[in-house]
Parts: sequence; C-alpha cells; structure tokens
Amino acid sequence: KLKKFFAKLAVTAMAFSSVMANAAEKLYVYNWTEYVPSSLLEQFTKETGIEVIYSTFESNEEMYSKLKLSNSTGYDIVFPSSYYVGKMAKEGMLAELDKSKLTNLKNITPDLMGKPFDPENKYSLPYVYGLTGIGVNAADIDPKTISSWGDLWRDEYKGKLLLMNDPREVFHIALLLNGKSPNTENEEEIKAAYERLKTIVPNVLVFNSDSPEMPYLQGEVAVGMQWAGSAHRAKSENPDLQFIFPKEGAVLWMDNYVIPKGAANKEAAHKFIDFLLRPESAKEVIETMGFSMPNEGVKTLLSPELASDPLIFPPSEEINKGVLQADVGPAVEIYEKYWNLLKTGGK
Repeated sequence: KLKKFFAKLAVTAMAFSSVMANAAEKLYVYNWTEYVPSSLLEQFTKETGIEVIYSTFESNEEMYSKLKLSNSTGYDIVFPSSYYVGKMAKEGMLAELDKSKLTNLKNITPDLMGKPFDPENKYSLPYVYGLTGIGVNAADIDPKTISSWGDLWRDEYKGKLLLMNDPREVFHIALLLNGKSPNTENEEEIKAAYERLKTIVPNVLVFNSDSPEMPYLQGEVAVGMQWAGSAHRAKSENPDLQFIFPKEGAVLWMDNYVIPKGAANKEAAHKFIDFLLRPESAKEVIETMGFSMPNEGVKTLLSPELASDPLIFPPSEEINKGVLQADVGPAVEIYEKYWNLLKTGGK
C-alpha cells in the first residue's frame, strides 16, 4: 500500500510539474490594436510551444497607467512609443534587454537605433515606425487643396474631421503651427496650443487611435489625421482615400519592444523579440498591417510595389522633416490637463 501511495504521489507530482511547466510557458503581450498578425502569433507558438496571451491598449497613457498600478507586472512584453520609453526607463519600470539572446539584432536598421530616448538601446528596440500626416477622401475633398496642418481648421470641414485620440500627437500639430517645439515643456506654449485646438473642435467628429482608417472607410469622416500605415491599408480597400505629407512636417513616431521590470517570463519575451526581428516576420507585418519595419533584410522579400511605396517606406526628406516625440518629464501632466479640457469642452 505504501508503495502504491508513493507511486501515485510521484505520478501526481509529475502531472502537477507538467501543468506548472505548461502554465509557465505563457507570454503576456500588451500592444496596440492590429500590430502583430495573428498568423505570426500562431507560428511563434507552433515553433516554441509558448502560448501568447495578447491584450491591447488605445493610448500610451492607458498602457503606462496600467503598468504603474501593477508595479510593472502582469505583462512580459509591451510596445510603448518613443517618448514613453524614456519616461518608463527613468522611473525604473523597464528591465534591461539581454542582447546576447537576440540573434537577429543585426537586422535592425542602424539609423533607427541610438535615439535620444534610449541612447544605448538598453531598454528598447524599434518595432515599427512611421509618420502621422493627413488623410483625405478624394471623393469628398480635392487632395490638391490640402497641404498644411492648418487646412484642417477650415469651416467647411465641420463635423467631418478625425483627430488621433492621443494628446501628444494632437498638440504636436498645434505647436508646429504656432512655431513651437512639439516637445516643449513650457505651460504657456502648451496653453496657447490648447487655445488654438479649441477652435478646431467643431470640425471634429471623432477622436480615434484604434484602427483610425475605419471612420474613413465607413464614410464617417472625410479628412483628418492619419497614420501612413493605416492609410496604406485603407487605400487598398478604397483608392479614394489618400495620404498627404503636410508642409510643416508630419509627426514622426516609433513604437518599441520593451520588457517590464516585473515581467514573469523574460526568457520568452526575448524569444518573441528575436522572432519578430526576422526579415520573414517583418514581411508578414508589412503585408498584413501596412506598417514600416526597420528591418534591413525585408525589402528583398517584398514585391517591387511595396518596397517602393512611400506609405511603407517614407521618403528620407519627410522623415528628416518630422519631429520624433521626446519625454517631457512632469510636463506630461500639463498636456493631460489641457487635453482633458479640450475633450470636455473646457469643463
């Protein structure tokens, strides 16, 4: 009986160990909507046996707040924009990357490494990048009549406009038009941008940073802010939807891989990053999502049309004209204050 008891105990222990091993092999990803094709998630699981639990956020602020409240736990890999990488690193929320585990690191375009928000790429690596410009439905509005961010203020666009649901991107355009730095920490300059933005509110039908091409495709809006990648996707469904690089410069953005300091499965996070750094994975992201991937090997895998598409690989002059958003420190609260006033009508 004793032997049977210990035999059963051993079997139970082995079963429990197996369950625990399987439970441990989960990767919790927190990302923007429609940023990693489901086909790649499935392929990663097939190759590694690691199940991907994928959750999404609509803004950097939402992502940051959730991680701050959880003391940087609950997720193994997150994809913040550049200016939040710097903020989160300063606040001790990020783990240093172990680059010895990233065999595909060499594929990242060197020009997009070593940016001011993370000069040594200790905590982050670029995932996708692109430009936010102006989207327009040529069936409603002649694209030739639009060349500036300031054109979005026209009275005839009342109730037809989309703005991103992102305070830094929206204030970026008003600050540019006011001749100020989009990374200003000066409250008077931010307030002046708010005063300017108040006058555009009658034109705004929707604030949307979650699949922002959809309101255009559904005919809800005719003009407004748009990501180049979203514009690429939308144009494939409706050729009338066009993208304009504003003369003041588009908003340059970069979203990045980071591993939260409290991540439970850092090993799996590194495996996932390395998997996505493959040129074949970059090809899948570009062809499915329409975003630019900073990957040196991907162009040779793409069709000539995609490899030369300015929405996928923006012209260098437009990239150089764009301003990459930086961490503004405590001034982020100033932006938030005026952003809330803007969206609530000053109440």
